[in-house]
Amino acid sequence: MSFVQVDDVRVHLRADGDPARPCIVLSNSLGTDLSMWDPQVAFLARDFHVLRYDTRGHGRSGRGTAPVTLERLGRDVVGLLDALAIPRAHFCGISMGGMIGQWLGIHRPQRLGKLVLANTSARIGTPEAWSARAAQVRADGMGGVADGAAARWFTPAFIAREPPRVARMIARLREQDREGYAACCAALADADLRGAAATIAAATLVIAGAHDPVTTVADGESLAATIRTAELAVVPASHISNVEADAPFTTHLLHFLAA
Repeated sequence: MSFVQVDDVRVHLRADGDPARPCIVLSNSLGTDLSMWDPQVAFLARDFHVLRYDTRGHGRSGRGTAPVTLERLGRDVVGLLDALAIPRAHFCGISMGGMIGQWLGIHRPQRLGKLVLANTSARIGTPEAWSARAAQVRADGMGGVADGAAARWFTPAFIAREPPRVARMIARLREQDREGYAACCAALADADLRGAAATIAAATLVIAGAHDPVTTVADGESLAATIRTAELAVVPASHISNVEADAPFTTHLLHFLAA
């Protein structure tokens, strides 16, 4: 566990595996932290230098002072790589992290190896919905968002089967900094990559959850069709697919990176 200063924010990160091996960066979803990648790290660390970080305003990373935009979140990743003297890395992001990955593929392709975009879209939700959520957490805190998160993140069967895992993630959501969360909601309200995603040239894997109500299989199909280098995999999960369907998610990820 360590921290790196990137522009105006102190970024919390964790590195696993041999630094001499190729690097893969893992980027969390809105309202989570780097621990969400626990199911994948041991497998990835056999062959990769695995770098996890908390998106600004999340986990132990600072909120910073700069206005939060998708560009700012993408530049945070570039700054993190610069600070660690990593010229090029694979990237895997889920939901908001997947939008950050698309920004990198569009604007910083020279810093990318392969790109994995999980449970995401070139446009997630509507500006009105994100603005309303930002206003809600600023006014009332994280409780209301956390109360409904399990049903958005996981299928009823997983919630019944794995209550401790679900409870841990919801507890972390409740602990998130409300202003950091709201600022990222505002960034997602403005983020629209539907025109630009077609310029992504990196080899890309799009992973969709078969039961995801947030970013649907149709969203995954559309994104994979837009990115000419992309292939699509569907796993039996809802929105946080790397946790709910950890084994098939990890298998798809490892096969794609090894190909």
